[in-house]
Amino acid sequence: MEALLPTLDFKPPPCSPFSPDLPTPISSPIRFCRFSNSGHHGRRKWRVLAAASDFGSEPARQRLIGSVGKCVMGFAAAAAALSSVCCDSPALAESLTVAFPVSRAPEVNTVQRTLIEAWGLIRETFIDPTFNHQDWDLKLQQTMVEMFPLKSGDAAYKKVSAMLSTLGDPFTRIISPKEYQSFRIGNDGNLQGVGLYINVEPITGHLIVLSIIDGSPAARVGIHEGDELVEINGERLDGFDGETVAQKLRGRVGTIVTVKVHDVRDMSNSSIREVKIPREYIKLSPVSSAIIPHRTQDGQLSKTGYVKLLAFSQTAASDMENTIHEMESQGVQSYILDLRNNPGGLVKAGLEVAQIWLDGDETLVNTIDRDGNMSPINMIDGHAITHDPLVVLVNEGSASASEILAGALHDNGRATLVGHKTFGKGKIQSVTELHDGSALFITVAKYLSPARHEIDRVGIMPDIQCTADSLNSPKEILGKNKSSASPLEADSCIMIAEHELDIQQSKGTAS
Repeated sequence: MEALLPTLDFKPPPCSPFSPDLPTPISSPIRFCRFSNSGHHGRRKWRVLAAASDFGSEPARQRLIGSVGKCVMGFAAAAAALSSVCCDSPALAESLTVAFPVSRAPEVNTVQRTLIEAWGLIRETFIDPTFNHQDWDLKLQQTMVEMFPLKSGDAAYKKVSAMLSTLGDPFTRIISPKEYQSFRIGNDGNLQGVGLYINVEPITGHLIVLSIIDGSPAARVGIHEGDELVEINGERLDGFDGETVAQKLRGRVGTIVTVKVHDVRDMSNSSIREVKIPREYIKLSPVSSAIIPHRTQDGQLSKTGYVKLLAFSQTAASDMENTIHEMESQGVQSYILDLRNNPGGLVKAGLEVAQIWLDGDETLVNTIDRDGNMSPINMIDGHAITHDPLVVLVNEGSASASEILAGALHDNGRATLVGHKTFGKGKIQSVTELHDGSALFITVAKYLSPARHEIDRVGIMPDIQCTADSLNSPKEILGKNKSSASPLEADSCIMIAEHELDIQQSKGTAS
């Protein structure tokens, strides 16, 4: 939960299974062959028959890299680290034998198997078929050779992460089995931590606090949205990804984590402060709500349902559906859906939430695969719970699945967007659990809004921006006394949203 969860549950078909009956590795290279293209959806299957192990010296390793050359390789799904290739095309039927050194260290050997598994998944599904303009087959060879002299699994995993970093996509990454368990817990709804949502700012690489759970330990020590995390327990965070930092923040209830925070509202060096945060059980309820009573322009008392969605976890849609049904029973006449600082999560949850508000067979999002093929994802016989007017609040912290939902509601004419331009993460990722319990996150496609607007690195511009100027000008129209209003009603974006809802209701139509 501490991490931004931009990962989406578009899970690719299972890859070729590892054979439990691989022969004992031997010390001389052996030729292998590809067998039938009988994998799921045309996925190729490859079998490794043997492995080479006597490449211990540095000159031998360098000769190995230099002698392999360029070849067309398939997915070698095997525990052994020797691979041979038969090219697909009859015109390129020449086969090559490529030997990799198999580590005698059991931990490293296990990671070598993980490396081949990860390499093959990326080769088949990564959105950029040029692999950031590099020879991905050669990258496997180089990494395997570099891994050979290592003695620990942790060091070997760093080699895998380094290889993935060359793809130029910070969202394609591998996490350890322990980190993956934390990720799954975060999506399920509970964990032990401090109550932060964080993300790596893509331009600067800084770790930024996107939002804080109300009442959490982080909220109590005064951490704010937009603050930058600098250190955790004396360790600098330069170059760390969000999930790794989230793991450092989590821990057993009752323990303390020491964090250095840079208040971005004060750019001087003195703005860096150290805080000690106790870890507690954090309930990740993705939905909070309230009913805001107010007078419309014609003096009528109206009820607006305010619903804040914190993240797209597995329970997000069902929790929101229950909330909307309850508000409908209480006579709510319009809605504000707050997606500000919602970093995303499961795409499936975002699509399910959209269907709470939409009818028919509307397009929810368009996906574009690595070959440039665009496919719409449509509802099937959708039935909205309510057709009351709707305003959606967004800002620069609204990312990933939040942008899918905002785009779906806006482009289908269901909602007006109020706030600030969104984060701009328009990539779809698969999450695959590997044989050792680790997980590989791969960017496999990007998405466009239903109206085919680009989102990645662009974001979504709201219909109405809520700035200080826009608050001052319609003050008398909004009919609010900010000093006496509740915290929600004193929020300038909510005030403007209410004004927009009044206009929609006066026209007698839903947005």
